[in-house]
Amino acid sequence: MLKQIAEGVLVHESEFIQSNSVIVEGAEGVLVVDPGITSGELATIAADLRDLGTPVAAGFSTHPDWDHVLWVDAFGGAPRYGTAGCAAALEQLLAQDDWKEQVAEGLPPEYAEDIPMHLLGLVTGLPAGATRIPWGGPEVRILEHRAHAPGHAALLVEERSVLVAGDMLSDILMPFLDLQAADPIGDYLAALRRFETVADDVDAVVPGHGSVGGAEEFRARIELDRAYVEALRDGAQPDDPRIAPTGPLYWLADVHEWQVERINERRQTETPR
Repeated sequence: MLKQIAEGVLVHESEFIQSNSVIVEGAEGVLVVDPGITSGELATIAADLRDLGTPVAAGFSTHPDWDHVLWVDAFGGAPRYGTAGCAAALEQLLAQDDWKEQVAEGLPPEYAEDIPMHLLGLVTGLPAGATRIPWGGPEVRILEHRAHAPGHAALLVEERSVLVAGDMLSDILMPFLDLQAADPIGDYLAALRRFETVADDVDAVVPGHGSVGGAEEFRARIELDRAYVEALRDGAQPDDPRIAPTGPLYWLADVHEWQVERINERRQTETPR
């Protein structure tokens, strides 16, 4: 079911970790951002759009993680965009003969049989440094950064004051760093600083997973994420309710400990002997 969060902006929340699909209405159709995740949920989104009497004009994937690059035939043949870095990462994955097996390893077992794979990742990369999505609707600014995944981007729907954050600024998930990057902590902090530059233009933030927040919540989530990442940088224990025993997802404490271990391993290998 689509829920309106601003004029011309609707959100569908999946059962899987509150995954959010975002719909932006335009004069010639809609922009579909990160649709997911099960075949049934995607069919529901497509049916809701048919009920609205509006076709899909374009799609966009905020980053190359499997749950952000799904698609179904019912959306039609509209172009599906991502940043150049996002598309390159997906092209590299899909070029491997066993890509389906690789993706399957990360699928949630309870949903794995109902996740459509045949159109996964077929994203066209926009020119490097592109700052706008080419479509016939409201201006959508691309805020590309290196936090969480290669080619990650947030989208600012300027006329609606909505920031679509991808896998950042969640009220239920702490920051997941891209530990394959050269500077995962620096990348994350830089992305948060970039978000701060548009804070006066944001009335609503939509995380890839979690609840939609207002302007004050947007700023508060930036600060909470920054505190978490700085604690990792400083070797301190974050005071973060998302990883507490009473937090919304019990398994996040284990993911946090795994991140700490990986960061400590990196420090050991990077320290001059």
